[in-house]
Amino acid sequence: MLQQIEKDISCPYCGEVITVLIDNSVPYQEYIEDCQVCCRPIEFSVVVNGEDVELTVNADF
Repeated sequence: MLQQIEKDISCPYCGEVITVLIDNSVPYQEYIEDCQVCCRPIEFSVVVNGEDVELTVNADF
């Protein structure tokens, strides 16, 4: 069963708060998703430990 949780983050480019969906059935993931406001690419690193989700957001200017 696919489980997703919502996380609010601030875009490192425009500063707007956006909501991203995290698949917490995968223990470690890295991916790039465009900001929903300014369309710039945001690099996400996600670590899932049971119920805890650690989300790291990186962006290069």
